[in-house]
Amino acid sequence: MLTISLLCLFAFFAGLIDAAVGGGGLIQLPALFNLMPNMASTSLLGTNKLASACGTTFAARSFVGKVNIPWLLVLPAVASAFVMSFIGAAAVSYVPQQVVRPMVLVLIIIMAIYTFIKKDFGSTREPRPIGPRERILAIVIGGAIGFYDGLFGPGTGSFLIFLFIRVFGFDFILASACSKLVNIATNVAALAFFIPAGHVVYAVAAPMAVCNILGALTGTWIAVRRGAAFVRILFLVLLVLLIVKLSYDIFFK
Repeated sequence: MLTISLLCLFAFFAGLIDAAVGGGGLIQLPALFNLMPNMASTSLLGTNKLASACGTTFAARSFVGKVNIPWLLVLPAVASAFVMSFIGAAAVSYVPQQVVRPMVLVLIIIMAIYTFIKKDFGSTREPRPIGPRERILAIVIGGAIGFYDGLFGPGTGSFLIFLFIRVFGFDFILASACSKLVNIATNVAALAFFIPAGHVVYAVAAPMAVCNILGALTGTWIAVRRGAAFVRILFLVLLVLLIVKLSYDIFFK
């Protein structure tokens, strides 16, 4: 009972952070691996994915009611992310994780430096006309991040937020909202594998999902209420945590 209670606490905070800036997996997945060491890793991954998928879905639903989503950009990104996440998952056994981690670490460091130096990055919305070029870019971004999420995973939401701001001129609030919609697609693709294969422990996933949803709704409320400047600070903090975690995995494990 204590284990489930602790997992629910971690799930709540994971949902809160993930709703605002992504990266909830930094909290929830390590908690599962540490508190349930005897469970198969595939079951831990499937259980984590179901809980986080529920929170992401509610966060997206909450955001949709508060910001104007540019569906002409988001839907192509969602479709390509769904397809490419399958391909990324299939490629896991062919691409060594020790090759992926250093590349991801370099990219996240670049993102952190860019966001820190460019003080107005994501603070205001700069609407740009949506034409064929922008839709193609959305497909490329969704596909690339979907493939990465299926292959490796950490920082998926952060990459999406950064690219939506840098490429399309979104602010942090809109970028976070759109990233949730793309994340739903990658989550559904992953669950299409985990659920039929029996890799979800529902007795654990169900209470965690409820707490993740509560955290996601809280995180969405905070993000919208406090604005883009506050979310930018959270985003930078998350990037630093990602850098620390990946550096530890690369150099000390």
